[in-house]
Amino acid sequence: MRFSAALPLAWSLAVHRIYGRAMYSLARRHRHVVRRNLEICFPSMTPSDRERLVKRNFESVGMSIAEIAFAWFAADRRNRGRFTVRGIEHVTDALALGHGAILYTGHFTTLEICGRPLRLALPNFNAMFSRRSNALLDEIQRRGRLRLADQAIPSDNVRSLLRALKRNAAFWYAPDQMHKLGELVPFFGEPAMTSLATSKLARLSGAPVVPFSFRRSDDRGHYELEFHSPLRDFPTADAHADTRALVQKLEGFVRAAPEQYQWLHRRFKGRPSGLPDPYR
Repeated sequence: MRFSAALPLAWSLAVHRIYGRAMYSLARRHRHVVRRNLEICFPSMTPSDRERLVKRNFESVGMSIAEIAFAWFAADRRNRGRFTVRGIEHVTDALALGHGAILYTGHFTTLEICGRPLRLALPNFNAMFSRRSNALLDEIQRRGRLRLADQAIPSDNVRSLLRALKRNAAFWYAPDQMHKLGELVPFFGEPAMTSLATSKLARLSGAPVVPFSFRRSDDRGHYELEFHSPLRDFPTADAHADTRALVQKLEGFVRAAPEQYQWLHRRFKGRPSGLPDPYR
């Protein structure tokens, strides 16, 4: 990863794009997961178009390795001119209320590198991370995230998250891969176990929820980030309805760059026994 970060980013992206193509050819089980997710979420797409999207997604996953390396190990000066950030005023206006801000988004392949400009743009930027079963990888990830944020908080540590919001932090929050204590909420029309935590955190903290999208705009290392208007009349007394509204926002972000969403994740796993396992 350090060697990749030392290369010009455009070169490293090109190399890792080839690696992504090799993954598509060799990783049969992962290819099956991506294909099934896309079949479920884009049923009207022709099989040939869908398969092209599967290949592009694997290329994007390969490129994400170069982006993670660059995000964690490259010098700040090498980031100049890479990022176009829109709507940052929505975050600063939310922070002016003094309760922090929940930056609601999802898991896209460009997640790590798009955190780099936010630490400079926001006075107290925090990010979540999911613990790894391997202690070494967990520590590497934790240290890497600290290059992107003032504080990195495990996704299962609700108390630390609430304390960060109480300190008026802007918190990057991507709950689309959190299933524990979730409920069935449609994702592209298909029931999926989905965390209701965003609504509950907003109610406990009083923090506005600012939807946040980001994507790779070309293959040479340029990125677009956009903060959208905070959700009005949120949260309500119905956490399930709140979560449906959030998932609809996420679906819009996915449609804007479907090849860059983390389709390798089994989004429809863990459902009640009455629903079939779509990955069998």
